[in-house]
Amino acid sequence: MQTLHVNGYDMAYLDIGHGPPLLCVHGSMCDFRIWSAVLGPLTQKHRVIAVSLRHFFPEHWDGVGDTYSIAQHVDDVIGFIEKLGVGPVDLMGHSRGGHISFRVAQQRPDLLRRLILAEPGGELDATLDPEYQPAPSPLAARFEASAAKIAAGDIDGGLQYFMDTLEGPGAWQRVPAMSKQLLRDNAMTLIGQVGENRQPYTKAEAESIRTPTLLIGGANTRGALPVTLRALAAHIPGSRTATIPGVGHWLFEQAPQDFSAIVLAFLTE
Repeated sequence: MQTLHVNGYDMAYLDIGHGPPLLCVHGSMCDFRIWSAVLGPLTQKHRVIAVSLRHFFPEHWDGVGDTYSIAQHVDDVIGFIEKLGVGPVDLMGHSRGGHISFRVAQQRPDLLRRLILAEPGGELDATLDPEYQPAPSPLAARFEASAAKIAAGDIDGGLQYFMDTLEGPGAWQRVPAMSKQLLRDNAMTLIGQVGENRQPYTKAEAESIRTPTLLIGGANTRGALPVTLRALAAHIPGSRTATIPGVGHWLFEQAPQDFSAIVLAFLTE
């Protein structure tokens, strides 16, 4: 593990392999360790840099303060790429990390060569979703309930509620022990996420993306994530979409070889 001082914060990261740089941004309640299953395949042809965002492991944050937000994490990723000094990078984000990566591409396309969004998180506004309501979504309300349990000290109860909301009943029970611990290590970050006032995607924003983009989804993922993926894919100019059969939201853990093959094929075109 290494650290890079960015915007007054020491960002921890893994830097493995040789070749064109591929920067990986994790999702909610995860960290650089979440990419472990695909490090082997991806590092055969790329220098893989997996970063932990502000307040995630190895930091053990207490959930207090106003420095956890999409905007802060976007600024940190931009600063990280600039300070790394390796020229344009390929940027890959999963879930909430996909939202962050989208915003980086929106703000600083000069820093990127290609963009990969693995089931990007976030919500759609009325220009992308005809059923949009200007109020907290049911998913956001469930996340708030999960965060309340975590803040009260019921870490596993909050994580179970979070996972079962995201993946369906029984999802938490199916999570392997190692992955459960990773989620526990980052559970307090959900408290910050609830209050970050994340802005929805708009049609104009999607149409503004000029970085060659690949969106990857799991065929078994349910709920809002596939809807968001399809809407962005329909409006990001020239974007491509790949679906991995038999997997859900944790697609690169569930099908690492298939996921890596899709990513490598896109990056080496």
